[in-house]
Amino acid sequence: MKLRRKHVVLFVILAVVLVLLVRAFMPTPMLVDTGTAEVGPMRVTISEEGRTRVKQRYLITAPASGRLARPQWNEGDRVDRGDVLARITPSPLGSRESAEARARIETAEALVREAEANVARARVEQEEAVRGRERAEQLAASGSISRERLERAVHVATVAERSLESSLFRHRAAVSEHEVAQAALLALQEERGDAKAILSVASPVDGRVLRLFEESERVVAAGTPLLEVGDPGDMEVMIDVLSTDAVKVDVGQAVWIEEWGGPDPLAGTVSRVEPAAFTRVSALGVDEQRVNVIVDLDETPPELGDGYRVTGRIVVWEKADALRIPSSALFRVGEDWGVFVIEDGVAASRIVSLGQRNGIEAEILEGLAEGDQVVLHPGARISDGLGVEPRVN
Repeated sequence: MKLRRKHVVLFVILAVVLVLLVRAFMPTPMLVDTGTAEVGPMRVTISEEGRTRVKQRYLITAPASGRLARPQWNEGDRVDRGDVLARITPSPLGSRESAEARARIETAEALVREAEANVARARVEQEEAVRGRERAEQLAASGSISRERLERAVHVATVAERSLESSLFRHRAAVSEHEVAQAALLALQEERGDAKAILSVASPVDGRVLRLFEESERVVAAGTPLLEVGDPGDMEVMIDVLSTDAVKVDVGQAVWIEEWGGPDPLAGTVSRVEPAAFTRVSALGVDEQRVNVIVDLDETPPELGDGYRVTGRIVVWEKADALRIPSSALFRVGEDWGVFVIEDGVAASRIVSLGQRNGIEAEILEGLAEGDQVVLHPGARISDGLGVEPRVN
């Protein structure tokens, strides 16, 4: 009996030692950071610095040479259309100056005709865009087109309406320039040395004085900039992007204006992508080809002024139900992309097909399913069949 008990105790001790030896030599699962393949909204944006500017700004210049009276306006003052911004007593002028004044009238007349043609073209485009929006609304109501196409048609119609407004503003400015040129010629026709021949320069629009170039009384030449007026409530943002990014930007795309000084981002829409690029030297001393993207703000806060620095995020792609994973889970497999998926505590490599990427997340088209766990920052120590365990943060 005692001998049998000894055998049992010895067997138990040997079993415990064997279990301890097995566990001692058994490989410990590697702790890894993990992410999950999830379905949700995803967007790709282009983020660049930009600056605000008043849409319709008017540079008021001296219509004739003469003595400028001391201006009664300061920068920021409110002006109404027709308010006298400057008064000039024309200098005695000869036949050459008279010919120049007549030439300015002819130039102003040509600008008026050009502005009228632009208004007619913008009106046709606006009417066509409105019809396109109405057709899109009817098709969307019957489910024939997607909501994205409807929103695009609405954006195009909005941009066309604003383009028409801009053309009307330019026509009004051209008419005002023509009136100023005619007034200058009348001043030139006054008797030589007539002190009563005072030329008044009026504001072409309602707005504010943005810049005051001449603050004192002095003699000025014809064409000298006197001041600049515009409406700060009608603001746009100019964002310059790399030319390689500009090809992805299209009219109607959404834009978020950040870092402008307020608590919330401002919403806007791309209204124009300028057709010509320019060269700018980067902070690293590299020549870059940049393109200006013009953005219309949905609403201009009163605190935002002309020439303010902002950051614009242009949404070039977005999807509401994209299958996405953190970009840090990807690694190269030849010409393909791969990830390590955790299956029953073991790492298994998979080749995946990618869609869009935004630097933080990547869209997965094939190779993963929703809920799959992937290894983040896979290094050289990770391989197929390796035991892994998610790190608990």
